[in-house]
Amino acid sequence: MTAGPRRRRRTFTALSILTASAIALTACSSGPSGSSGTQETAGASGGGDAKKPLKMGFIYATSTQNPFQEMAFGAKAAADEDGSVTLNQAAPVGVNGPAQVQLFQSAIRNSPDGIGLETLTPDLFVRPLNQATDQNIPMAAVDTAPPPGTKVDLFVGNSNTELGVALGEEFIKHVPEDATGDVVIGNDIPGLELLNQRIEGLVSVIKEKRPKLTIKGPFDAKSEPTDNFNAWQGIVKANPKAIAFLGVGGQDGVSLPLIKQQTGREFLAGSADIPPEALQAVKKGQLFALSSPEHWLKGYVAMRLLIESKRTGKPAPTGWWNPGTLIVNKDNVDEIIKRQTDEASRTAYFKSVVDKQFADPNTYLKPIGQAN
Repeated sequence: MTAGPRRRRRTFTALSILTASAIALTACSSGPSGSSGTQETAGASGGGDAKKPLKMGFIYATSTQNPFQEMAFGAKAAADEDGSVTLNQAAPVGVNGPAQVQLFQSAIRNSPDGIGLETLTPDLFVRPLNQATDQNIPMAAVDTAPPPGTKVDLFVGNSNTELGVALGEEFIKHVPEDATGDVVIGNDIPGLELLNQRIEGLVSVIKEKRPKLTIKGPFDAKSEPTDNFNAWQGIVKANPKAIAFLGVGGQDGVSLPLIKQQTGREFLAGSADIPPEALQAVKKGQLFALSSPEHWLKGYVAMRLLIESKRTGKPAPTGWWNPGTLIVNKDNVDEIIKRQTDEASRTAYFKSVVDKQFADPNTYLKPIGQAN
């Protein structure tokens, strides 16, 4: 960053960081191990092919922000676990809907066995998604529900209302019942429904349980690292008496602690998502908590469902699969920092979680229309 410390960017193994105008997909080949015996048996009886090499894709919104990198890590873990999947992962550099559409159209040509799509511009994907499903390419919407007018019937995403409520419940632990003052809320992408849902959940808790507080915003906090830092600088300066600044996007938990350091101001700060800088801020007490959408799980679950469908010959489940939400605070931050060390540590941590969810999938599935 130029208006604050430069944000560390993760480099994906075998994944090119693409320019916004790029249309070629980069291939991430799976590991050397073959499919499990369970998959082979299911494939033989269900009409699928447990050994056939698969070409699949995961197209996500931007390579420059942690939440979307986490989803790509999860998708890659599922492909590596299968052992015979070539996973084409691609994203524009920075949120760029038209460029992402081009990447998705390339995936239609190169990933016929299934595609997971995470996008922040769902309205641009009505035609491309229908093009994919018309060609019988299995699809899973990830993080953002499929837009109306499409035939995509599998959505893997957390409850964002629940995420906001969880952050609100954590916030009120740090505020006396009779507290007064301003609580300022930022929204990284105004108009994006999933962030609106987070804010609605957050605000509902504050209004009910700390009614003497005055809620201001949400203000446009921008999503890209430098823009987010600059936006929050302006928001904090414009609200000198606020007792708290709360974000609901991935970069807010990085920017707000930096602003606290630079200004010397004392205020409560909390956010969503778990970039490494934000986790360190929780550890240092600069953030009271992070509400994590568990992005790795979403990428993993979506890709595993698509892979298992191809291996067994059975349709992937339909509906909204909610992998859950996690609050990260001083009590568990060290455990989550350890989890986030690398791809292997993530996979090891989540093994028991995914085993539980895939053992009883109906517990996690609801109609897409209930996604919130």
